Amino acid sequence: MSSSASPDGASGPAPRRPLVAGNWKMNGDRVLARHLADAALSAARAAPDVDVAVFPPYPLLPFVAEALGSPAGPVALGGQACHPDAVGAHTAGVSASMLIETGCTFVLCGHSEMRRESAQDDEGVRGSAAAALAAGLRPIVCVGETQAERDGGFARAVLERQVSAVIGRLPRGGDGLDIAYEPVWAIGTGRTATPEQAREAHGWVRALLDRANGERARILYGGSVHPANIGGFLSVPGVDGVLVGGQSLDPAAFTSLVEAARDAAARNPAARNTAARRRS
Repeated sequence: MSSSASPDGASGPAPRRPLVAGNWKMNGDRVLARHLADAALSAARAAPDVDVAVFPPYPLLPFVAEALGSPAGPVALGGQACHPDAVGAHTAGVSASMLIETGCTFVLCGHSEMRRESAQDDEGVRGSAAAALAAGLRPIVCVGETQAERDGGFARAVLERQVSAVIGRLPRGGDGLDIAYEPVWAIGTGRTATPEQAREAHGWVRALLDRANGERARILYGGSVHPANIGGFLSVPGVDGVLVGGQSLDPAAFTSLVEAARDAAARNPAARNTAARRRS
């Protein structure tokens, strides 16, 4: 049964487990990968009510998978993108099934850097998300407005277009995926949205998800997240976790982010009960 979104975006049949996802982007080598994986494992084991995932560059996936152990372990592995096609003449392309073979259970779709650097449009993002779902991966679909779009008053229209282009054409609608709201103007700039801006944007996205069978989909905030500001975002109803860039390359910082999510979950008794049921 679908539920309507509340003004603060905190709707749905049950609390959603928080997710802390670290996108390493084009960084790292085998030594750093092992160091970061070990730190993520330690942080996740100390936060059983939080889902933790890391997204290394493609060549490092096998090494990180080995360090993390079983795909059912406390830290999930994800790819940074996948091609909409299963096979084909796509130089440098990586399919969803290839990611699964390395141990991935997540994949990012439509990160702003892919949209900008690889000219990926809404249709391409939808194709990637559909391919991921068909293969058994959980896509995290990234959406967000530029500074010019926000200044022009188009932030809501941009987010609704990007989200609807994906979930409106998937057989399961908004089920089986997560959304990451990453204001483009805040990615790698040191600028962040205010908690009020995040609440508003997440509310817009939640309303779309709830109308498309997506009550269980999490909405993450991303954009210069760090230990000093994560508490403000996780205190906002409707913010279900974070997608982290640069801070995921600092073991101490990433551990602090997971700890903050753990503390936020501890303040929500319903979420703790949900987590306990899932572990039983």
